[in-house]
Amino acid sequence: MSGRGRLSILAAAAVIVAACSSGATTPPASSATASQPAAAGSASAAPSSAASAAPIAGGLLEKILKAGKLVVSTDPKYPPQSELEPDGTYKGFDIDVATEIAKRLGVTVEFTTPDWTAITAGGWGGRWDISVGSMTITKPREQVLAFTHPYYYTPAQMAATTKSGITTLAGLAGKTVCVGSATTYEDWLKGKLESESLGPVATPPANVTVKTLETDQDCAQAMTAGQDVGEGFLSSSTVIDSAIANGTPIVSPASKSTASRPITMSAGVRPCWTGGRRRPGMGGAISMPPVGRRCRRRGMRSPGQSR
Repeated sequence: MSGRGRLSILAAAAVIVAACSSGATTPPASSATASQPAAAGSASAAPSSAASAAPIAGGLLEKILKAGKLVVSTDPKYPPQSELEPDGTYKGFDIDVATEIAKRLGVTVEFTTPDWTAITAGGWGGRWDISVGSMTITKPREQVLAFTHPYYYTPAQMAATTKSGITTLAGLAGKTVCVGSATTYEDWLKGKLESESLGPVATPPANVTVKTLETDQDCAQAMTAGQDVGEGFLSSSTVIDSAIANGTPIVSPASKSTASRPITMSAGVRPCWTGGRRRPGMGGAISMPPVGRRCRRRGMRSPGQSR
């Protein structure tokens, strides 16, 4: 993904780029260290170093440094990327990334959990500073948000319920697929995905009925509870693998825990290129309120990692 303007609202772009290394990788296992909540729905972590970039007067970085905290929107129900623990702390890959950004800025991090639809719609009104939520760059989102370069890629993955007996992508034609609302998965199934991909994405199964829930994880939880939310479930491979590991009755190509034949139906894109290294699949980036003019971008622009 790419940046806007010079990301002038965050002179801390150097910090973000460092956290989102140009040689994007699949998300590593989270350290499972969670920030301590400062209030309901938010959390804080102590700083350890100061930002090296000089803030622009009146810009977002100056605001963050003066406040002594970075307010980050995240999803409390999106493991392994982000998850709110029973004790009120957060853990996950995106949580670790956000915490590291705040650490390098020399401020605390505070998490807030608005709906995903509110995050992707823009018009944040200063309620939070940035979003670290595995967000995919799409053309509509670029109109209201500014993105960093991508910091990792991972494939999107289709899965099917074990009771459906479906073993191919084509087998979902005319069936119902559950996805998180306002995600690239929903757009793809409806034929409305306007990605920044270097190549074409797979063709969705014909005549699919799309069942949207608030988040991807809600689909997994509904299927685990035996609710009828469809025969298919589309999300990132990390979410699908996590759901299978937690007992959701679905099968996917990555699943080794079922006797059913693996489903060969990735919804991913052609291999991505970034930092000189080839990466299959989809990418996540950090988003911010838009500012200034566009600048030329580097790195793979793709639909995916997550949403």
